[in-house]
Amino acid sequence: MAMDGARSSMSDRAALRAAFVAQAGWGGAQERLLAGDASFRKYFRLTRAGGAAVVMDSPAAHEPVGPFVRVGRHLCVLGLSAPEIFAEDQANGFLLLEDLGDDTFARVLANGGDEAALYARATDVLVTVHAAPDHGLLPGLGAYEGETLIDAAMLVPEWYLPEATGQPTTTEQTESYRDAWRRCLANLPFGGSCLLLRDYHKDNLLWLPDRPGVRACGLLDFQDAQRGHPSYDLVSLIEDARRDVPAKIHAACLDRYIAATGLDARDFRTGFALMAAQRHARIIGLFVRLWRRDGKADYLPHLPRVWRMFERAVAHPALEPLRLWFDSHLPPPLRRIGSL
Repeated sequence: MAMDGARSSMSDRAALRAAFVAQAGWGGAQERLLAGDASFRKYFRLTRAGGAAVVMDSPAAHEPVGPFVRVGRHLCVLGLSAPEIFAEDQANGFLLLEDLGDDTFARVLANGGDEAALYARATDVLVTVHAAPDHGLLPGLGAYEGETLIDAAMLVPEWYLPEATGQPTTTEQTESYRDAWRRCLANLPFGGSCLLLRDYHKDNLLWLPDRPGVRACGLLDFQDAQRGHPSYDLVSLIEDARRDVPAKIHAACLDRYIAATGLDARDFRTGFALMAAQRHARIIGLFVRLWRRDGKADYLPHLPRVWRMFERAVAHPALEPLRLWFDSHLPPPLRRIGSL
């Protein structure tokens, strides 16, 4: 019965999608599943003579499309290449979007694309956001700051620590870890919040070389945008958990962002180290959770890279409390999950 119910639900969803497509003027177009992501969201490419478009199918009860619409249109106003929205049915969770193609940065890089040019253009997008009024912020965005940052990084004591030690994590370990983070974040230089796209990396960026300037960098997956430290998306870009970014390009992007924004270099680099440590700590715990809870071991080979980047970040003096916690509770011999 459960299987029959699932089939019926899928059939109902397909019928709703077909009605939306027809109402948008694309009835009769060929439909092909383009991609799904880690959520309930799916994408379908529509093709017909003279053009193509993409349907986002995102059940409203699970993944409302409203945030994507709001942030996407805002990014377009800023002069950036988010997909244009041709039609929407927010009640049922459908959007008809501009088709930006398949040339993700990941694919272009794998085919020998100009690495320096791609990363420079993606950095310039972040500069554009920073230069926008109020650093690109929208009213009502959630804050990826303070305790929220710490909560996200708690995956280390929750998942990585017991896996590495073979022992349950104690209350003292958990509380001392949280306290170490609080002391580190107290060293974060004061500065204004910026719009964060949150998953700003090679798989969510598209290369559109026929467009000028920052518009050559197409943007995907920004519906979870929040506000926070301006370095966070740059960390996502140049400290990629699944790809080694050459040191020369890493340094060039950092220097490019600082020079273009006019931010204090020392303060920005301190914030960058803090955001890098937070992001990498979260990913270290996340990859183990994906393995143990969800049976997804594919991410484990990336852990040594993430550990290297984490260790580089906590070498910054502002992160000494966190470095000492890790040296005590997760010394180097326990950082080997995923190592060959």
